Amino acid sequence: MERTAEISTAAAPAGSAGAAQQTVFSILFTISFSHLLNDMMQAVIPAVYPLMKDSFRLSFTQIGLITLTFQLTASLLQPFVGFYTDRSPRPYSLSIGMGFTLVGLVALAFASSFGWVLVAVALIGMGSSVFHPESSRVAHLASGGRRGLAQSVFQLGGNAGSALGPLLAALIVVPHGQVHVLWFSVAALLAMVILWKVGDWYKGHLFMRAKKTAAAGGDLAPGLSRRQVYVAIGILLVLIFSKYFYMASMTNYFTFFLIDKFRLSVQQSQVYLFIFLAAVAAGTLLGGPLGDRFGRKYIIWISILGAAPFTLALPYTSLFWTAVLSVIVGFIIASAFSAILVYAQELMPGKVGMIAGLFFGFAFGMGGLGSAVLGKLADLTSIGYVFRICAYLPLIGIVTGLLPNIEGKKG
Repeated sequence: MERTAEISTAAAPAGSAGAAQQTVFSILFTISFSHLLNDMMQAVIPAVYPLMKDSFRLSFTQIGLITLTFQLTASLLQPFVGFYTDRSPRPYSLSIGMGFTLVGLVALAFASSFGWVLVAVALIGMGSSVFHPESSRVAHLASGGRRGLAQSVFQLGGNAGSALGPLLAALIVVPHGQVHVLWFSVAALLAMVILWKVGDWYKGHLFMRAKKTAAAGGDLAPGLSRRQVYVAIGILLVLIFSKYFYMASMTNYFTFFLIDKFRLSVQQSQVYLFIFLAAVAAGTLLGGPLGDRFGRKYIIWISILGAAPFTLALPYTSLFWTAVLSVIVGFIIASAFSAILVYAQELMPGKVGMIAGLFFGFAFGMGGLGSAVLGKLADLTSIGYVFRICAYLPLIGIVTGLLPNIEGKKG
């Protein structure tokens, strides 16, 4: 990573190198704040599920299909966006993509049928498909070589937004009705302005990025064959499946679990969801920097397999201990994604955008598929049964042992 930082500095003219050093954290925090706004708006979708379930008389299967539509729209496009922008960067695509989110929010506020809800969330998904690979690339460019830290700061914004979304929905939308989703379009407009400014910075640093990519050389991590890299990518995707199928149970159905088991109101259950998502946001900040220091493979071990004892206990405890365990689980499991993403980018250093798009997209897709499958399972059995089954998913983290130790192969 230090070598990458040196290349970056050498690639730029002396004046711009100094400017980059001065602006890197401002850009990093700006893109993180944009991630907060983006994911806050996306979090409105599951947060208003109880309201839409009553308004449109939806089944759990239909609720799962709403999430599936959003997640698949985002996930199927993201790798292609990343692949395209690896070859031909589009600095202002971030702001343009946010325009799709804006239109989707307006459509969701005025949706009069289940079909229109699907159209609205598909538009929001399209905005996400542009935002994530390109903004992850900006974070990578602004990292100064500390990629784990950069991805954690970037992810922290997203997870903080995911935590704020349900809380704001509980305060604004749930008491006053679906049309008040329109208030979130203000955040989309703000994000469009901010991301246009980020585009100005990105455009000014395309020369430095191109030089760094050329100097870095090969597309594969040193000491690994193409087959080893592809197998490692496959293992990482299995870990993403484990993490995001479990997260789908929590983000989409935790409120229903609490309402069913403890007879909470919708607004009370949203507070517990906020607590869980806040723990996720806090845990996210640790994964990247710890991976920079101790090695990403070890952080991946702890962040997935280490959550298993707590997920296995959660469905059988009291309300107090359910809340405590949800915080522990959220905190531990959240550190996985930054470590997994940067590990994958180090496996294929010449394909930063494509890898970001693939992993964000696959994560979204697994979240959507998990929501649909778990919704159907809840209709056929019970919401409690879903949580008892999902408790075993973190045990899949054992496959981390099959990953190569690429830190040991550097230098």
